[in-house]
Amino acid sequence: MINDFGQLALVSILSHLVFIAISWWALQSIRLEKLIRPNHVFQARLLYILLAIFIGSSVSNFFLDYLQWSRQLPLIFNN
Repeated sequence: MINDFGQLALVSILSHLVFIAISWWALQSIRLEKLIRPNHVFQARLLYILLAIFIGSSVSNFFLDYLQWSRQLPLIFNN
């Protein structure tokens, strides 16, 4: 039981990091500099980081929820 929590924690951390990295990579294709005022480079970089974290965490949570539900689905047939 305790090992399951450790494994789930490791999968969650890795999932979040992977999906944040994928989100960062995908955001590089968007030209946000047209929307950002000139000479606000730091704010633009911070916006990219925050968007990558938000999108990556959301996708990772969906993936982890789906994984959890698929593991719980066989419990329907136990009763």
